[in-house]
Amino acid sequence: MSTEATTSAQILSQTTTFLLETLSQSDLRHCLFSALSSKIPSSDQIILKPLKLAVQTVETAITNAHPSIRSSSLRLAEKLLVSFPQNPFSSFLLSLIYSLCHRPVDAALSLLDVFYIDPSLARLEIAPKMFEELFLIHLIPVFQWFNDQKSKILSSLSLNVSDCCDDKSMCEESVVFTGTRLSSMSGDQTSELKELERDYEGVLDYNCMVLAGYFKEVLVNRDGARVINPPSLLLENIEKGDRSEYSEDKSVPVEESKLTNGRYNPIWAEGEKSIELHEGSVKNLSKLPSFFPERVPPEVLTKQRSLGKSKPLEKDFSDSEPEPSSDDNSGYCSSSDSEGEIEDKKLALFDSRQSQPPKRKQPVCAESSCSPDLPMAEIDYPPGVGKHTPPKDFVCPITSHIFDDPVTLETGQTYERKAIQEWLDRGNCTCPITRQKLRSTQLPKTNYVLKRLIASWQEQNPNPIRNQSEGSNPESEPVCSPVMRSTSPNSVISQATVDGTVSELTLAITNLCMSEILEESEMAVLRIGRFWKEANMEFEIQNMLSKPSVVNGFVEILFNSVNPQVLTATVILLSELGSRESDVIQTLTRVDSDVECIVALFKKGLMEAVVLIYLLRPSSMNLMEMDMVEALLTVIRNKEDDILSMCINPKTAAVLVLDQILASADEINIYEIIRKVTTTEVIERIVLSLKANWAEERMAAVRILLRCIQVEGKCRTSIADKAELAPVLESFMGASDGERFKIVQFLAELVKLTRRTFNEQVLHIIKDEGSFSSMHTLLIYLQTALQDQCPIIASLLLQLDLLAEPRKMSIYREEAIDTLISCLRNTEFPSSQLAASETILSLQGRFSSSGKPLARAFLLKHAGLDKTYKSLMRKDQLGSTGENQETLDEEKAANEWERKVAFVLVSHEFGLVFEALAEVLKSRDAEFFSACFVSATWLVHMLNFLPDTGIRGAARVCLLKHFVSIFISTNDIENKVLAMLALNSFIHDAEGLQELTSDMKDILKALRELKKTSTLALDILKFLSDGQDSSTDLWNHKDLVQEDCRTNGEVLSIVCFRDKIFSGHSDGTIKVWTGKGSILNLVQETKEHSKSVTSLAVIQSGDKLYSGSLDRTVRVWSVSSYVIQCTQVHDMKDQVNNLVVANTISCFIPQGAGVKVHSWSGGSKLFNQHKYVKSLAVVQGKLYCGCHDNSIQEIDLATGTLSTIQSGTRKLLGKANPINALHVHDGLLYSASSSLDGSIVKIWNASNYNVVGSLPSTMEVRTMAVSSELIYLGSKGGIVEVWCRKRHNRVETLQIVSNAKILCMALDDDEEVLVIGTSDGKIQAWGLN
Repeated sequence: MSTEATTSAQILSQTTTFLLETLSQSDLRHCLFSALSSKIPSSDQIILKPLKLAVQTVETAITNAHPSIRSSSLRLAEKLLVSFPQNPFSSFLLSLIYSLCHRPVDAALSLLDVFYIDPSLARLEIAPKMFEELFLIHLIPVFQWFNDQKSKILSSLSLNVSDCCDDKSMCEESVVFTGTRLSSMSGDQTSELKELERDYEGVLDYNCMVLAGYFKEVLVNRDGARVINPPSLLLENIEKGDRSEYSEDKSVPVEESKLTNGRYNPIWAEGEKSIELHEGSVKNLSKLPSFFPERVPPEVLTKQRSLGKSKPLEKDFSDSEPEPSSDDNSGYCSSSDSEGEIEDKKLALFDSRQSQPPKRKQPVCAESSCSPDLPMAEIDYPPGVGKHTPPKDFVCPITSHIFDDPVTLETGQTYERKAIQEWLDRGNCTCPITRQKLRSTQLPKTNYVLKRLIASWQEQNPNPIRNQSEGSNPESEPVCSPVMRSTSPNSVISQATVDGTVSELTLAITNLCMSEILEESEMAVLRIGRFWKEANMEFEIQNMLSKPSVVNGFVEILFNSVNPQVLTATVILLSELGSRESDVIQTLTRVDSDVECIVALFKKGLMEAVVLIYLLRPSSMNLMEMDMVEALLTVIRNKEDDILSMCINPKTAAVLVLDQILASADEINIYEIIRKVTTTEVIERIVLSLKANWAEERMAAVRILLRCIQVEGKCRTSIADKAELAPVLESFMGASDGERFKIVQFLAELVKLTRRTFNEQVLHIIKDEGSFSSMHTLLIYLQTALQDQCPIIASLLLQLDLLAEPRKMSIYREEAIDTLISCLRNTEFPSSQLAASETILSLQGRFSSSGKPLARAFLLKHAGLDKTYKSLMRKDQLGSTGENQETLDEEKAANEWERKVAFVLVSHEFGLVFEALAEVLKSRDAEFFSACFVSATWLVHMLNFLPDTGIRGAARVCLLKHFVSIFISTNDIENKVLAMLALNSFIHDAEGLQELTSDMKDILKALRELKKTSTLALDILKFLSDGQDSSTDLWNHKDLVQEDCRTNGEVLSIVCFRDKIFSGHSDGTIKVWTGKGSILNLVQETKEHSKSVTSLAVIQSGDKLYSGSLDRTVRVWSVSSYVIQCTQVHDMKDQVNNLVVANTISCFIPQGAGVKVHSWSGGSKLFNQHKYVKSLAVVQGKLYCGCHDNSIQEIDLATGTLSTIQSGTRKLLGKANPINALHVHDGLLYSASSSLDGSIVKIWNASNYNVVGSLPSTMEVRTMAVSSELIYLGSKGGIVEVWCRKRHNRVETLQIVSNAKILCMALDDDEEVLVIGTSDGKIQAWGLN
C-alpha cells in the first residue's frame, strides 16, 4: 500500500484552517509574531522595523471594521512585504494578508514558503499541528531510517554490566537508558549518537523543505493540467557518507508504520515485537523517534567520574538479573500492569506529547531502585532518580525536609521557620551553620522567592522522593523519573568540561556568604567577577549566583565594603544577574533597605549602580522620594568611556530612569527638575540618545526632550540644532501608538522656532530622512489615530506638504485639512476641538522663543495696537536694532509661509474653514473661543493679500455678523481691535459695506473709542465719513449718577485721583467717593475746615491731597486705599481761593490783589500785586494768571519774571470780562471768559504766546476741563458744552441743571468719566460712551 499523492483541496483545507485559527486568536498571533521576530538578530533593525510596521498594519485591518481603511491598510502592507527580501516572517505576514483578502491559494503558497525557508521553525513553533496533518505521513521512511541507524550504534554496547533489575520492574521511555548501560558507553559511541541526532534534524528539515515545494506545485497545478508525483526523500548519514533514497511509491504501509486513523504516532512504533505481559515478564517497547528528537541526558555522560565516588550500582541491585533481549533499547514495566493499561499509557503519552511544548518533561513511572543510604541532597544523583531529589537549597539543613516556611538570616543561611525559632528559643544567638553571632534574634519575613521556586519545582515533580526521616520505604513507593530534553546536542559534551571551574566558583561563593572577614568576602567578589567575565559558562554561573543566599551575600558587601573596586564589581554582577534572572530582582526588592543602600551608593558616586536601580523598577513615587536627579544628571554628563561596559550602558539607564521621574513628577517639582536638565551639557547628552541603538533609549530621550520643550520652551532651538532626526523617524516604524504620538509631538514642537528659515530646514529633514516616506507614514497613522491626536498629526503632515508650492491636488493636504476641520466641529470631543483651533493658530508660523504662537500679537500690531507685540519682542530679544539683510530675509520667508498656509486653508472646499469657525465662535469656553476668534481674524485679514477667488464672499456670509457683534459688545480692548481688523477686510467691499449699514451708528461709536489707541480706527473713520470724523453721532455722553449734597451747601471744588473722587463743600466738609458703573459710594466724610473748602489739589507722585479754605488754612491729607487723614495744617494768613500746588510750593488767590506763593518751609511772597487774579494754572515751574481785566500773565516761579500773554482792557463803564478758567494741556493754554469778543475760549501756544485757535460760543463759562480729545465748558446756566479739541467744533451739549451754576468739573484718569459740581449742592457723573 503506497501513500497517495496529496490533493490541492487537502492542502487548502489544512492551510485555511490554520490561518483562520490564527486570525481569530490575538494571543496566538502575538506568540507567533514573537517567535518569528526572535529569529531576526536584534542588531538588524533595518529588517525588523518594516516587519513590525506590517504587523501593526495587519492588526489594524483585523480590528478595523471600516472597509476602505481595512482595504488600504492591507494593500499598503502587501506592497511593503512583496518588495521586501523574503524571510519566514514576511512570508507568514503575507499569508495572513492574503487570507484577509480572501485569496486562499496565495495565502497557502506564502504559508508553505515558511516551511520552505525555515522548516525547523515552521514545524516546531509556527504550525506543528499542520505539519502533523500534512507532512508527517510522507516522512515515515525518515523515522525508519533513524531507528535503524540508532539500533546499529546501540547494538555495539557491551553488556558486561548488570541490567540492575530485580523482581520488581519499571517502565521508561526507550530513549532513556539506565545509568549502568550509559556509563559503559565509549566516547566514540557518544559521538555517533550525537552525530546521528544532528543528521536526523538535517534530513528532516531537508525533506520538509522538499515537501513544501511539492505542495506548492500541487497548488499551482490545481486544475490538473499535469501529473505531479510525490517527491523522493533524501536520507543521508553525514558521519559515514552513505546515502539512500526512499520513493514515496514504496512508503511503509499504514499498519506497519503504526498509523492510526491515517496519522503516524511518533511515540510508539515497531510494535510487531510486543510480547504478552505476565508477572515477572517484560515487554520490549521500541519506538521510532518523533519530529521532536529525544536527546541522551547530558548528565549521564558527565557523571562517570562522580559515580565512582558513590556506592556501586551493583550493590543497589544485588538481587537483579540481567534481562535477555535482542533489542538494546529495552524498557521495563510493572508486573501488575495489564495489556489494556499499557495501551492506555500509550494513548496518554501520545496525547500529552501532542499538547505539550518540545521542552516539557515526560515522567516515566518506575519503582524505586535507589539505595536507601544515599543522602537526599546529594549532588550526583543515581541515574533515573536524581532529578526528583529536591535540590539542596530547597531542604532545611536542620530538619532535612523541604522548606515550608523558609527564612533567610542575616548570615545568608536559610532555615525552616519553626526549626530556627526552636534553636533560638533554646538560648542560642548564632547561625547554626556559620556560627556567626546574630545581631537580632527576631526572624525576618518569609523568603517568598525561595518558596515560589520550591512550589514551581514541586509542580514539575508531583511525586518527589522523600527523605529518610519521613520513613519512606524505597522498595514499595514508586518514583517518577523525568527526562529533560537537552537544548542543544553540544550540551552532551560540554558539560564534562565545567566541573573544575564550578569547584573554584563554589569556594568563592562560600567565602562570600560565610566568611566573617570582610577582606575575604571582598576578594571572593572579585574572583566571582573574573569567573563571570572570563569563563565561557555564564549559564552555569548564573544558576549558582542567582540563589537568594548568594544575592544576600552581595548585598552584605554593599552595606559594609568601602572599596570602590569591590563595590563596582558587586553592582555589575548584580546588574548582570538581574538582567537575566527575575528572581534576583525579587530578592533585592523584598527588603526596602537593600534598595535604599543601592540608591545611597549611587548618590555617593557609584555610577554603575544606576543600571541596577533601573532593573529594580522602583515605583514612580519611590523614585521621587529617592531624590537622585543630580546623580542621574552626573551620569548623563559623563563620557561613556569613563564607565565600565555593562549589560545596559549606565548613561542609557540614567536616561530611562530620568524619563520615569519626569513622567510622574507633579507641577511643583517638574519645573525645578527641568531647570537642571536644560543646562547645555545635559541637554546635549540627552540629544545624543536620539541616535542610540536601543529603541527604548531613543523613546525615553524623545519623551524627556518633549517634556523640556513643553515646560521650558526656549531650549527647543538648541535641541533642533543638535538633534539627528533620522533615528527618531526610524523608531516610528516599530513604536507603539502612544510612542508614535510622542514622536509626532516632539517633531511638531521642533518646528516652532523663532526663525522661519530654520523651521523649514527642520521640516525638510523630517520629510527627506528615514528609510520610508514620512508623509505617507503620517498619512496612514492619521487614519487610525485617536481623535485628540489627529490635529497635531494633521498639522505636521500639512506643513510637510507645503514645503513645495501648493499644487492643485494633494492627498496629504486634503486629508490633513479635512481632519482639522472635522476635529474643529466635533463637539463630542472638546479636547480635540481645542487642539484643532490651537493648531490652526500655530500654522501662521510666527513663534516666540518659548514656542508660543505670535499670531494674536502680530495681528494687534497690524491694527496699530503694537504695545503687546513690542513687549514680546523685547522679552524674547527678537527685535533688531536695524533692518539688516538677515532680518529682511526672515521676514520675507515668514510672510511667504503665512501666505501659503492661509491660501490652502481658505481655498479648501471653497471656504469650508470659515463655516466651521462660525459654528464654534458660539462657544462659551473662553480658551476655545479665543483661539477660534484669533484664527478667524487671521484668515479674514489674509484675504487682503491673497488672489480674489470669491472666497471673501464665503467669509462674509459666515463671519461678518460675529465680528460686528464682538466689536460692538466686548469690553476687552484687544478683542475689540481684532474684530475691527477683521471688519476692515469687508468695508472696502460694496456688499460688505451694505451689510454694515444697520449697525453703522454703533460701529462708529466703537471706532471713536479706539481712535486714541489704534491708528487703524482713525483710518476706518476717515473712510466711513469721507475723510471727516466730526459727526455728532460719534459722541455720546451718558448720565451715570447724581448725588444730592445740598445739606453741605455748594460744591465748590472736585478732583479725581485714581479710583477716588474728592469733593469740597461750602460748609467746610470734604467727601471721599468711589465710583463703579452707575453708582457713587460715599466712603468718608470729614469736616476739619471751619469755612468753605474753595479748592482741592493732588500731587500724583506723593499720594497727597491739599485743601484750601476761607478759614485761611491749607491742610495736607495722606491718601490711603480706604480713607484720607490730615497730616499737616498750614496757616496762610489770608483766605485761600483757587489753590494750585507744585512739589515744594503752593499758589493761591488771596482776598485782595496779586497771587501769593507759599513755600511749605514757611515763607510766602506776593506776585502780580497790581492785578486782581480770577484763575490760576501751574505747569513745570510756570504760573499762569487769568485776571479780572481779561489779561493773562505768565510768572516764572524760579526767577519771578512776569510776562504778559494777553493785555487786559480797563473799562470805566460796562460789564467786566474776567478770565474765569485757565487750563494747560500738551503745551497749549486754554483760557475761558465771556463771549463779548466772539470767542468764549482762546487757545494759546504756551511757548510763544501765539493764538492757535478759539471756540465760539454764547455761554458764560465758569469752569473748564480738557482731555486728549475733548474740551468741556461748564456755564453759569447749568449747561456743559463738549467741543472737539482738534477740530474746534462743538460735538455735544449736556443739560446738567436748569436753575444752578456749574462751579467745578474734573475728569478721571482714563478721561472716560466727567464729574460735575453745581451751586445747588449736587454731584453728577457723566460717562463717555
